[in-house]
Amino acid sequence: MLKIVFCGTPEFAVPTLEAIIAAGHDVALVVTQPDRASGRGMELHAPPVKRAALARGLSVVQPEKIKANAEFRARLESIRPDAIAVVAYGRIISRWMLDLPRLGNINLHGSLLPKYRGAAPIQWAIANGEMTTGVTTMRIDEGLDTGDMLLAHAVPIAPEETTPDLFRSLADIGAQLMVETLARLAAGDVTAQPQDHSQATLAPILTREEGIIDFTRTAQSIYNRWRGFQPWPGAYTLLRGKKLIVHRMSIAAVGTFAPGELHFAGDIILVGCGGGTAIALDELQLEGKRRMSAAEFLRGFQLRSGERLGS
Repeated sequence: MLKIVFCGTPEFAVPTLEAIIAAGHDVALVVTQPDRASGRGMELHAPPVKRAALARGLSVVQPEKIKANAEFRARLESIRPDAIAVVAYGRIISRWMLDLPRLGNINLHGSLLPKYRGAAPIQWAIANGEMTTGVTTMRIDEGLDTGDMLLAHAVPIAPEETTPDLFRSLADIGAQLMVETLARLAAGDVTAQPQDHSQATLAPILTREEGIIDFTRTAQSIYNRWRGFQPWPGAYTLLRGKKLIVHRMSIAAVGTFAPGELHFAGDIILVGCGGGTAIALDELQLEGKRRMSAAEFLRGFQLRSGERLGS
C-alpha cells in the first residue's frame, strides 16, 4: 500500500481516483481546483473530483495557488506521500512538489506521448483525423508534458467517435494504467523512458474560434473537427448574419458545390466543402431558435439553393 496525494479536477480524473482507492492505496489528500461559478445563476459548483472524494470521506483541499502557498506545502510535507498522482489537475506542479515524493509525481496524459502535449490532447487527436491514440503515464518534470514516460496503452479511434465517447473510454483505461504504474514503481520493475522531443506535437487549449467552420476544408476535415470539438466549442457558421450551430453532421456521398454553398436533396441540407466534397447538416440551431432536424429546418426557413453560409 502506498500513501498517495491525488491531484485532479474534471470527470476524466474520477475513475483514476476510484481505481487507486480500490487498489488499496491510502489516499491521504485530494487536491483539486476551487469551486467555480457557472450557469445562468452563476452558482458555485464543486469539481467532479471534489464530489467524488467527499462521497468517499477523503480530505480535500482547493488551493488557489500552490507555488508560494506555505500552508499547502506544510500539509503535503507532513503527509510525506510515496507518490503524487496527477490527472487533469489544470495547474502547473511546483518544483517543491516534484521533489517531495520518493516515487515522483506521476501524471496520466490522454495521448501517446510525445504526440499531443498540452491541454486538449483527446480533442486534437480526433480533430486531426488520427486513427489511434491512447494514454501515457509519465514522471512530471518542469516542462509541458515533457517528462520521462513510464507506461502507455494505445486504443483505436472509431470513424464516428466523438470527444465525449473517447473521454469515457480513455478515462477508464487510464485509471487501470495508473494503478499498474504505481504497483510497478513500488516493485521497482518499470524503467522510465525519455521522450523523443523531435516527434512532439502540441494540443493547445481550445478557443471559441476553433468552432468556426471553414468550408474550404474538405468534408472529412470538417467532420473530424466537429467530432473533436464536442461538446465545446462545437461547430458553427453564419446564416444571413446569424449564428448557426451544427449539432450533427455527416459526410455527403455526392455533391460538388462551391465551399459554403447550400443545396438540397429532399429533406437533406448539403453544403459544399473544399476539394469537391460536401457535408450534410443533420441537426441545426439558428441563433435564438431551438434545435431542429434538417427536415424541420427546411420547413421553418425559406432557404435558397445556392445561398452561401459563413456571412
